[in-house]
Amino acid sequence: MKIRSITFFCNPKYPLDHAILEGGAEFLRTARAALEDAGFDVQTTRIATIPFPKLLGERNAGKLTALAREVDQVIQQLDVGYICLGPALPHLPESYEAVPEAIAATKNVFFGGVMAERRGGINLAALRACARIITRCSAIEANGFANLRFAALANVPAGTPFFPAAYHEGHLTAFGIATEAADLAVEAFTSALTVEAGRKALITAIQKHAAILAKVSRAVVRTTMAAQRRAPIFLGIDFSLAPFPQEQRSLGTAFERMGVPRVGQHGSLAAAAILTECIDRARFPRAGFSGLFLPVLEDSTLAQRAAEGLLTVKDLLLYSAVCGTGLDTVPLPGEATEEQLGAVLLDLSALALRLDKPLTARLMPVPGRKAGDATGFDFAFFSNSKVMEMDSDGLRLPLGAQAILHLDHR
Repeated sequence: MKIRSITFFCNPKYPLDHAILEGGAEFLRTARAALEDAGFDVQTTRIATIPFPKLLGERNAGKLTALAREVDQVIQQLDVGYICLGPALPHLPESYEAVPEAIAATKNVFFGGVMAERRGGINLAALRACARIITRCSAIEANGFANLRFAALANVPAGTPFFPAAYHEGHLTAFGIATEAADLAVEAFTSALTVEAGRKALITAIQKHAAILAKVSRAVVRTTMAAQRRAPIFLGIDFSLAPFPQEQRSLGTAFERMGVPRVGQHGSLAAAAILTECIDRARFPRAGFSGLFLPVLEDSTLAQRAAEGLLTVKDLLLYSAVCGTGLDTVPLPGEATEEQLGAVLLDLSALALRLDKPLTARLMPVPGRKAGDATGFDFAFFSNSKVMEMDSDGLRLPLGAQAILHLDHR
């Protein structure tokens, strides 16, 4: 198991208060050293801010690109891996329009876009604005890679340490830990003769690692407080079984070790539910999703099954009903329209509100490629696959109207 990220949450103010970011970077260095001393490999440190429309002020969305360039430069100087400036917000439609240019102007800055909230419902105008961001960002790089840094958000609260969903609220600083723990599921079920044996092994492993993570994190808070009188709040651990594109660190492999012949076949939904329930049963201070990540391009087995046509976009939506974070790093046809993407986003938003759970969509249309074509990403955290078919023709009225759609959760 590895730590995907230690994420520091703050309000850096505007104009930018560099001292706040410098303090965050210093804390992240201290936390990273402590966790590495405890035996954990920390892949990245990150900073997440309050949503950029609140940071800039309601009438300053046009200044987003300049702000993004500034924070991109600052975090590189501070040796912080990435920063997320939070999501565009439905009550400020112009905030969505500013995102593609800011992504094109930077390399390490992430964004989101809110399309559905528990109280506000599904905002169909915001949903379409997210679809428009995805289509515009797909053209920034020849392989559509820029969409790695944008996610459409449905019912996602503040304090989630995984990017691009991360954002902060309030003025007090905080931090959380995001795990990369798919290998724990693979190990638990590789030699298990029964589901119960594998489940018990996985819950035990989660609790063992989480106890150490929490103990070290709280010790860092105490040390920081003793030195500075103020320390960030420890939000908890997003103990999601996020994968890495290697067989032994793949959730797809875990499904298949559980007895599913190939991910995408029947039995996969049950496997997703069982693995997620293990996380729910485990006792630890939780933050964010704390669920199952099924990112197609970040998981070698999922990528392979998608290339074989066994794993579909509809399958991933189905599994999201019992587990994870929605649709993540999904390669789609480059000719996908805003209307087609909007229909997919609507399904995901409906799941999020009806089931009262956070879900995101990180969709990656690949320019010039159609369903069945091979992807060609050159990225260490990706496993190449094939472009997945999208069964969508856009929406007609009344679902296609510009409106707010309210759904009570079950």
